[in-house]
Amino acid sequence: MQERIILHVDMDAFFTSVEQVDNPLLKGKPVVVGADPKGGRGRGVVSAASYEARKFGIHSAMPISQAYKRCPHAVFLPPRFDRYVELSHIIIKILEHYSPCIEQISIDEAFLDCTGTLKIFQSKEHIAHSIKKEIYETTGLTCSIGIATNKLIAKIASDLQKPDGLTICAPGMEKDFLAPLPISKLYGVGSKTQKYLESLGFKTIGDIQRMNEDYAQSLLGKWGVVLHQSALGIDKRPVEPYSQAKSVSEETTFDVDTDDEDGIVSTLVELCDRVIRRARASEFSFKTVTLKIRLEGFETYTRSKTLQQHARDMATLQKEILHLYISFGRGKRKVRLLGVKVSNLICNADMQMNLFENQHQQKVEKIEEVIDTIHNRGLNVLRASVIKPPKKKG
Repeated sequence: MQERIILHVDMDAFFTSVEQVDNPLLKGKPVVVGADPKGGRGRGVVSAASYEARKFGIHSAMPISQAYKRCPHAVFLPPRFDRYVELSHIIIKILEHYSPCIEQISIDEAFLDCTGTLKIFQSKEHIAHSIKKEIYETTGLTCSIGIATNKLIAKIASDLQKPDGLTICAPGMEKDFLAPLPISKLYGVGSKTQKYLESLGFKTIGDIQRMNEDYAQSLLGKWGVVLHQSALGIDKRPVEPYSQAKSVSEETTFDVDTDDEDGIVSTLVELCDRVIRRARASEFSFKTVTLKIRLEGFETYTRSKTLQQHARDMATLQKEILHLYISFGRGKRKVRLLGVKVSNLICNADMQMNLFENQHQQKVEKIEEVIDTIHNRGLNVLRASVIKPPKKKG
């Protein structure tokens, strides 16, 4: 039986690399994409950090205020998701030259099963180098690639020689390849599990390999069995070509906790606009909408609604999110953070609509396309729909 050839292609510091390619003056400088640091008083988080910024200990999900304190001279930029999605589409099109079996698992990474296409190319190495060359010549971006007989090891391999790396695990060498690596490299081993295992003397994946499976289960339950199998390099998951994003979301943290109703509603509309543009750029329609609201004191709540049919327009999303907000009833408590998410997604090409719905949708989408065009030119559009919500009765 022919060994599987699985590639994991991972773009290097994708968001910040895009910013550096689009603006060559940023090359070599620490760049942080995320919330406005406001001189160290910002309350959002880091979305991405360039390799130059990472040298200062800055990483994604870090409070933006902390990132500013670590490197105040960094270039802080807001995310441009439309641009990232545009380049992501280009990169996937390039990957399709090398295999029809592609599983995109995020905006900046994908698996390829090249088992059936290897005979077209000279070798695994040739495939990887050709992908890297074509992506760089087309976009100016670099990627790191891992090659193995399964997805688990290919993903781990792609992370070992970043940036612009290529790491190959030869067939039959899976256990030896994993053994010296720290246990944190295994999927699902978070900081708590890592600390727990290290307290028991397990430092490397090799230590987990030597663990008895029954003992692993006694320590971590069923997850212990999965962890032990992973440490041995066993992963039978196929590359699933039609895997798609599960959700699209945006959120923002206010500089100061607020009870300004107009400001809250305007922010929700802005978040809806950002979400719908990202979903539309990825050609997704949604069926479930979710409101996230964090109040003063860090109490966090979510409210969701599933529609009768899929939608893909701003008006529907805005209406449902504002209804969820109005019915939430925050009383006199101030708001710290707001978030909007769409999920239960489907590709637009798979949607079934009758003639009347299609004609209406075409009119709506023409308006949305004009707004997208204006946004993509770097201009801001204020929607007339930013209005006060109806007052609650009683």
